Amino acid sequence: MFDNLRESASSSSFYEEESNELYREPESQSISAPSAKRKEARILGMTGQQRFLLSLMLFMAVCVFGALAMFIMGKMSLF
Repeated sequence: MFDNLRESASSSSFYEEESNELYREPESQSISAPSAKRKEARILGMTGQQRFLLSLMLFMAVCVFGALAMFIMGKMSLF
């Protein structure tokens, strides 16, 4: 079974590309800019994911500073 493995692999047309009509690239279509139907919602030049991350970091900072202030004023203790 594995006697002539190297010879069969080098002589085989395994790596040759075959023409396939199903996955053929379109020939006459040119790639154009997306249409102006959907306007991107950018606030301060950021995408939605960037705004979410910024708001999450701001939330965490407020929680940390609030807990620190409560420890300093003596309104909260660990034990």
